[in-house]
Amino acid sequence: MKGHFETEHKWLIRMPDVRRLSREPGCIRWDIVQTYLASPNGVTERVRSIGQDGQTRYVHTVKRRVSVLTSTEDERDLSPEEYAALLERADPARRAVEKTRYRIPWKGRLLEIDIYPFWEDRAILEIEVDEESESVSWPEWLEVVREVTGDGRYRNARLAAAVPMDDISGDT
Repeated sequence: MKGHFETEHKWLIRMPDVRRLSREPGCIRWDIVQTYLASPNGVTERVRSIGQDGQTRYVHTVKRRVSVLTSTEDERDLSPEEYAALLERADPARRAVEKTRYRIPWKGRLLEIDIYPFWEDRAILEIEVDEESESVSWPEWLEVVREVTGDGRYRNARLAAAVPMDDISGDT
């Protein structure tokens, strides 16, 4: 397993034009099925099936939250057999989360835009930073509603249990 710290900001955005996302220079599209596994408190464990260009890879991740912005993340690639075996430990209280992720290089950063099938009006933008105090920006063609970094309802582990359907007008 390779372990590292992951520090990221997360925003709720209005649904972007996916055709535009696909045309952005360097854009990579991942079709992800993310399944959470039963794990002890304080630890989030998941497996992912990631489809890209007709190929599928499988990844096992263990995360431990350090702060609102930062977590430790240990990841390793899996064989299809290892993936199937880990799926046997799926958390029965959560459904698998399906999403399409657009990974777009922008001004030295990587924008990760997640499009979920259960929302027609919104998506999630994530941007990793090197330090928690670092400021970030995004392209003007993305319409940010509000930052949801500290809002647990928008973590994928929580989306697997309940999808927030609040008004996205920005008044929160």
